Amino acid sequence: MRIFALLLALFLLAIAPAHAGVANAPGANLEVSLVTYGPGDVYWERFGHDALELRDTVSGEAVNFNYGVFDFNEKNFFLNFARGRMHYLMDAEPTDDEESYYVQVGRSITRQRLALAPEQAAALRDFLLWNLRPENAGYNYDYYADNCTTRVRDALDKALGGVIKARLATQAGGMSYRQQTDRLMSAQPWLMLLLDLGLGPYADHPLDAWQESFLPYELQDNLRGIRVPDGHGGSQPLVQDERLLSPNHVAVPPAQAPDLRMPLGLAGLVFAAALALTARRQPTIHALLGTLYLVAAGLVGLVLLALWTLTSHHSAWANANLLLFSPLAFLVLPALWRMRRGIAPTRYANAVLVLQLLAALVAVLLHLLPGTVQQNQPWILLALPVWLALAWSLRRPATARP
Repeated sequence: MRIFALLLALFLLAIAPAHAGVANAPGANLEVSLVTYGPGDVYWERFGHDALELRDTVSGEAVNFNYGVFDFNEKNFFLNFARGRMHYLMDAEPTDDEESYYVQVGRSITRQRLALAPEQAAALRDFLLWNLRPENAGYNYDYYADNCTTRVRDALDKALGGVIKARLATQAGGMSYRQQTDRLMSAQPWLMLLLDLGLGPYADHPLDAWQESFLPYELQDNLRGIRVPDGHGGSQPLVQDERLLSPNHVAVPPAQAPDLRMPLGLAGLVFAAALALTARRQPTIHALLGTLYLVAAGLVGLVLLALWTLTSHHSAWANANLLLFSPLAFLVLPALWRMRRGIAPTRYANAVLVLQLLAALVAVLLHLLPGTVQQNQPWILLALPVWLALAWSLRRPATARP
């Protein structure tokens, strides 16, 4: 592939012995920094980005190493994306070239110069150059557990002998994966809602600071509190200095995740009220509204089931929203339209409806029992009133209709 050829060329250029710079500088001449980029406007840029910068203080050469390259032209890219098999690459380019892009698009750039001993800086450089080789550059991307920031975090931790993980793994994180996702995606409300709907219990487990450092801003913040040996029997801050190189000109995500319970609960009540009010006097409108909900619920159920059984998106597995939105909804559609003509539901339709109501009840009970992990209360508040309104309208005697 063309991109591997480019990586190979970069690697060969970096290790050319005639070139004095990052690739062959002694560790004492290497300055290591974490560079954090602010969020962008495009949905895949909302989480931010980061890179490790290595600078040869003698020659002045500076190279940014990052793990965030993907190729839309890769064979079966979108199919692999849907199946949860995303292939990402490591890349390296001169610092000035990379940072000029982020300045141009208005994303902030913050550089933290880190206190690595000469042997640690050299070991980090050697690892990054090894990782840059075409046969080592690719990896299977995971949104939360193995992404462009966790790779940077892990490379730094490896060079520092495990100091970062030892500290952060004992420190509680501030939010769950779900809360961080909702917060960062709130600028695109429909996409935020779809992601929240598709996330299962994995996204709600409490995180420690090490796990929450899957985000560039969290890693940047967490490094500020870490101390490392100073080489004289004492300790020093890992972050020696921090500079904002370019301000952010893109809308910054809110500090907290939005609370979806009120808007989704209100939407559920309004829709349920519309179903109840149209059941007697406007049977056609009632059937159309019910069809809209049942088709949407059935399609959502199929997608959730497919994510659980057919993909590697483990953050979507065992999703309790399947109790609220399931393919069973499709089976209620014929009864809805028969009732419009005054024909009572069949026993089969009644059994399906009762089964769906029981599933919704289980979803509610899961939040009354201790040990509940998945936080899907907003979706319960949306779906439960609608299912109750549908059940009420379908169970009314057919003779009550005009």
